[in-house]
Amino acid sequence: MLYGIAAATAALLLTAVLAALLRVPALRAGVVDRRCRRPLPLLGGLAVVAVTCLVAWTGEWTRVAPLGDGVGRLLVAAAAVAALGLVADVWRLRGRVVVAGTAVAAACVVPYDETGVAGGALAVGWIVVASLVFRGLDHADGLAGTVGVVTAFGAGACAAVEVMDGLAVVLSVFAAALTGFLMHNWHPARVGLGACGSLFSGFLLSASVVFTRAGYAIGPTAAVAFCLVAVAVADAALVVLVRLLGRRPLLRRGPDHLAHRLRRLGLTPPGAVVLLGFCSFVTVVAGVLVHVGWVGEKPALWVAGGAVLLVLVLLRVPVRIPVQQPRRMASTQVRSQLRVRNG
Repeated sequence: MLYGIAAATAALLLTAVLAALLRVPALRAGVVDRRCRRPLPLLGGLAVVAVTCLVAWTGEWTRVAPLGDGVGRLLVAAAAVAALGLVADVWRLRGRVVVAGTAVAAACVVPYDETGVAGGALAVGWIVVASLVFRGLDHADGLAGTVGVVTAFGAGACAAVEVMDGLAVVLSVFAAALTGFLMHNWHPARVGLGACGSLFSGFLLSASVVFTRAGYAIGPTAAVAFCLVAVAVADAALVVLVRLLGRRPLLRRGPDHLAHRLRRLGLTPPGAVVLLGFCSFVTVVAGVLVHVGWVGEKPALWVAGGAVLLVLVLLRVPVRIPVQQPRRMASTQVRSQLRVRNG
């Protein structure tokens, strides 16, 4: 217990410091989010990944908090996916490469002896989808981090119920690291999560659900998994539906996500994040209750109905799709900002 508190505190402070230190190198190297009107450095995700892995492996190395069977392999696979995301942040990898790499990593961590071959294949697909939809959730300041913290606590509670103490500690450390990152990512953000941090978050959380639900029936497992990531799934469903109806490329970025449309309704950027964070809290609590067995699967149906209603309501909110800014222009903007910063 005391180690968990100490580890979480250390993760929070280390991530807050490291994210601040990585901001200027990211700007100088041009590792920025070009969707923003001002360049947003993206190495905040690297800080979250590095600190989570460092603190978790320190507990394993000192034997104070052993990770347990399969958790170390899970952490290594999540770090590999994060490395793939970092390459995507720097060199813009094709989407199919990211999907293939995430699928390979997922296939290496699924406990097939408990899930079976068919269940393992479903688990791999679930991890890939959850990782990608969580990456898409990183479209507004503080949103992915806030939802990630809430989901991590929910997944950690499920792990604690299953007496997976090592996994519960890793998830608590991850939640603390995301909290330290949010100190710099809350609106107006000074550093971003990027594909490195968002893919790591989605992979770690979804794979943790697979570990805690391995051996259970598919129906209740699907209910728990959906409840834990319902906000991210609703965001992805809205984006896919809007772009299909508008006959626009699915992978092209645009201001048509949940937070964008809530802002069009008059909410402030922090207000939209708080509202979606509260929605995530409600759905995660429902998922934990289903996992513990205190309720049946009916709460998952209410969550699904709420997600569908949210998508249908926000679907009618008009948004403006701007013309994409050329990369050369964005790079020039980064250099200009650095010249102003350096005097």
